Amino acid sequence: MSASTPGVRPQPGDPGGGLPDRTVQRATLADHAYRQLRAAIVSRELKPGEKLVVRPLEERLQLSPTPIKAALIALEREGFITSVPHRGFFVTEVTAEDMQEIYELREALEAIAARKAAERTDREALADRLKTLLDQQFDRVEAGDLVAYSDLDLDFHRAIWASASNRRLLSAVENLVAQVRFGSGTSSRLEGRLPKALREHVAIIAAIRNGDAAVAAEKSRQHVRLSGEAFAQYFARQDGQT
Repeated sequence: MSASTPGVRPQPGDPGGGLPDRTVQRATLADHAYRQLRAAIVSRELKPGEKLVVRPLEERLQLSPTPIKAALIALEREGFITSVPHRGFFVTEVTAEDMQEIYELREALEAIAARKAAERTDREALADRLKTLLDQQFDRVEAGDLVAYSDLDLDFHRAIWASASNRRLLSAVENLVAQVRFGSGTSSRLEGRLPKALREHVAIIAAIRNGDAAVAAEKSRQHVRLSGEAFAQYFARQDGQT
């Protein structure tokens, strides 16, 4: 691993590496394993239902078992993989029909959240926060780091969800976080989708800043709908290659 790898600190022997604290080093290696495995799952390089065994993953990632096991636990917690007692870890199986239902539900929830966000008296502060996250998304897209982009995409939407001040809405969307991560990471891989998604975020921010609740709701609904269509296209193409 080089010092330029996003999210990975320099290791001993790397230019500018030095000797990092062991705890930091372990956390960094686990993060690297997590990011690599998550990207492989989202791209469907690791197939739905495929068993994940530590030993082959050691060889694949050139890492020891400890960071790989930590990465698997994190991936299970986020819903990317499933642990089956006495059998091990398996890539979670998600169908196109499952995700269509998720996107349809998200359309309604995101529209409500955006509408309420635009009605807040402190919407300028929220718009500034969203703009900061959007700038970071642009940076990650330029760097080709789709995992970090997907994380920032979730942060962007979470900020809007939280601003709705509706506990039940927040609970409902938080229950969809794993699917939101999977959907964002997948739809962003469709050629041409990322620039459009970023422009859609720009429009959502503008509507919230302007206090235009109806436009904020419609732009959010449209964004989720187009993301769902991109997901379906990429998902179908990947299925056609298997």
